[in-house]
Amino acid sequence: MGDPSGIGPAIIAKSLPNISRLADLTIIGDKWVFDKVQSTGYRVQGIEFIDLDNVTHGSFSFGKIRAEYGRASIQYLDKALDLIKNEQIDCLVTCPISKESINEAGFKFSGHTEFLAKHTHTENFVMMLLNRYLKISLLTRHVSIKQVPSELNKDKIYKTILLTHKSLKELFLIKEPRIVVCGLNPHASDNGLIGKEENRIIKPALEKLRRVINNLAGPLSADVAMAKTKEKEYDCVIAMFHDQALIPLKLSDKDRGVNITLGLPFIRTSPLHGTAFDIARNPALANPASLIEAVKLALRCTLNLKNT
Repeated sequence: MGDPSGIGPAIIAKSLPNISRLADLTIIGDKWVFDKVQSTGYRVQGIEFIDLDNVTHGSFSFGKIRAEYGRASIQYLDKALDLIKNEQIDCLVTCPISKESINEAGFKFSGHTEFLAKHTHTENFVMMLLNRYLKISLLTRHVSIKQVPSELNKDKIYKTILLTHKSLKELFLIKEPRIVVCGLNPHASDNGLIGKEENRIIKPALEKLRRVINNLAGPLSADVAMAKTKEKEYDCVIAMFHDQALIPLKLSDKDRGVNITLGLPFIRTSPLHGTAFDIARNPALANPASLIEAVKLALRCTLNLKNT
């Protein structure tokens, strides 16, 4: 359910008429909170609900950053991981959590991706963001722009692209993936005139990768890479940092983006938006489109993986 004070309960409730027949669904959260948005008229029967009953009713409010809600978010994830470990569920879709709330609760993670990777002992993992037009894997995730250059190295580029290539084949059934890599700097540095990272780090990593995979282009200026991928010249983009990916994704299809974590021992997806604390008090404003796409993608990738 994600942060109980956020948009998660509302988008789950509003998505159920669209997804309830696609699979056997289990919701993990606080039933009392969920019933507060279900009472607005979004109701589907026959869905299993695991109620952790971990929110204080008397002081509860939507749209708040609180350690209690951050702790509840993590407890929902812990329960989901137990179910996966015991083979009671096949895949996981996570609604948004508040990074501030989970950190106030003492959990020092920058998001779901890092939490799930640590608790599944996954060392090599990648955040891929996608919509109907673009698939984009990130080299760096939730770090400041100042940190990005120091976070880039040849090994990280190599592992990210190899895992992306493998996932495109296994999860998306693309037989010969075509991947394009963005530069870090404007114009992909114009051969070293605007920054040194392309010549020093990115190009040598790509030269090594071309020995083991085909159809690898770049580094290209990010705007060119995104445009060519949207026009179907490439299947996936490798972005150097968070907003290099998010801006074209939101501009091309702001409502139906999905986040998928590559490399975990199970399929995990999430909607491509945050807790929306500003509108969480009003379920009528919640748009479930991204969550609906996240559920559909989780099911499709899980079935593709089982059939490969």
